[in-house]
Amino acid sequence: MKILKKAKERTAADRKLLRDTVTGIIERVCLEGDAALKDYNERFDGCRRELLRVSREEIEAARAMLTAQELADMQDARANIEAFARAQRETVSDLENFSPKPGVFLGHRVIPVRSCCCYVPGGGYPLFSTALMLITPAKVAGVQRICACAPAVKGTDCIHYKTLAAMDLAGADEIYVVGGAQAIAAFTYGTEEIRPVDLIVGPGNQYVTEAKRQCYGQIGIDFVAGPSEVLVIADGSGSSQVVAADLLAQSEHDPNAKGILVSTDEAFAKAVIADVEKELETLPTAGIAARSWNDFGEVAAADSLEEAVELANSYAPEHLELNLAEPEKVIPALFNYGSLFIGENTAEVFGDYASGTNHTLPTIGASRYTGGVWVGTFLKTLTHQSMSPEGTKTIAPLAARMAHGEGLEGHALAAEKRI
Repeated sequence: MKILKKAKERTAADRKLLRDTVTGIIERVCLEGDAALKDYNERFDGCRRELLRVSREEIEAARAMLTAQELADMQDARANIEAFARAQRETVSDLENFSPKPGVFLGHRVIPVRSCCCYVPGGGYPLFSTALMLITPAKVAGVQRICACAPAVKGTDCIHYKTLAAMDLAGADEIYVVGGAQAIAAFTYGTEEIRPVDLIVGPGNQYVTEAKRQCYGQIGIDFVAGPSEVLVIADGSGSSQVVAADLLAQSEHDPNAKGILVSTDEAFAKAVIADVEKELETLPTAGIAARSWNDFGEVAAADSLEEAVELANSYAPEHLELNLAEPEKVIPALFNYGSLFIGENTAEVFGDYASGTNHTLPTIGASRYTGGVWVGTFLKTLTHQSMSPEGTKTIAPLAARMAHGEGLEGHALAAEKRI
C-alpha cells in the first residue's frame, strides 16, 4: 500500500467541554421547558417565534412556494423511498406457534414504536431529502405519531420552505421549529408544547450527536453519527473525472467530511488527484469542499484488489463505491459499509436523493455493528409463549434444575409448583 495523499489526523475535540455543554442544555430544557427552547432559538438562529409547532397555514404557504418541478421531484423521490421501504417491511414478519418441543408454543409480533421524532439538520443547506428519508420509512412502518423538527433559517422564524414542504409531503403529523441539542432534550423529556417520543432518528452536528448519546436509554436512537464519508475502490477501468466528482460531492458536505480513494492503479489515482484540483477551481462550493479535501481527503495505491477490500472493511465507511470493471467479484468479501454503490453507473449521490435506499447511514466505523436507517428502525420484535399441560411437564423440571443450579430457589419453586 502506497499513500499518495494522507489525511490529517482528526484531533479529538474537547470531549469534556462538549459533554458538559450538552448536559447543561439538557438540564435547562428539563427545568425551563419551552422558555429554554425559545431562548436557544433566538440565541443560535435569531428565531423569535412564540409557538414552536408549525401551523397548517405555514405548511401550505411553504408548499405554495415550490415550483411544479420541485414538487414533482420530491414526489418522485418519495415514491422510490416508500416503495423500497414497503419491500423491506415485507421481509419482516410475525412468527406464530413455533414449537421446539410438544406443547411449547413460541412466537413474536413485529410492531411499530408508537412515536418518533425525525431530526432534520439546518446548517448551510436545506436538507429536504433527509426529511423524506426519515419520515417515509416511519410512515411505512406504521408509527402513529411522527414528529419532525428542524432549526429555523438563520435570521428568520421559519424552517426552510423546501424542508417544511418535504416534511409534510412525507407524512409528518407534527412539525416544530427547534434544533440542536435542545431539540433532542425536548423530544426526550418533553416540554409544555412538545410531548416526548419513543425514538429519535436523524443526523446532526456534534451537539446533536452528543445529546443523542446522553439521552439514549430514556429514548431510543438510530445511532451516533459523525462527519459524512465515502470510500471508492477503483481499478483504473473507469473515468478519473467521475471518481473526482464523487469525492468532491462528499467533501462539500462540511469541512470535516472525508473522501477516500483506494486504487490498484497508481497512475489512475494520481489522475483523480489532478482532476479534483482542477474541479475545485470552478466548483461553487469549493470553499467547503477544498477544506475538506485538503484536510481529510486520502488517496492510496493498493498492491492488489484484496488489499483494497481489506482496507475498506477495516475503515467501515458510510458510503462504499466500487468503480471496478467486475465489481460483483469483490462483493462477497465486503462486510463493513453503510451502503454499497456498485459500478461506475451508480453514483453515491443517487442514494443521497432518489434511488430509494436510505441516506441516513452509520459513520466513523459504526457500520461494523449496524446498518443505516430503514423501515426496521421503527419496528420492534416482541416475543410471546404459551404452554399446554404437556409442555409444562417438559419445561418445568428443566427450568427447576437450572434454577437450583444458579441458587435461585424462588425460581425453582415457581417452576415446580406447576408440575
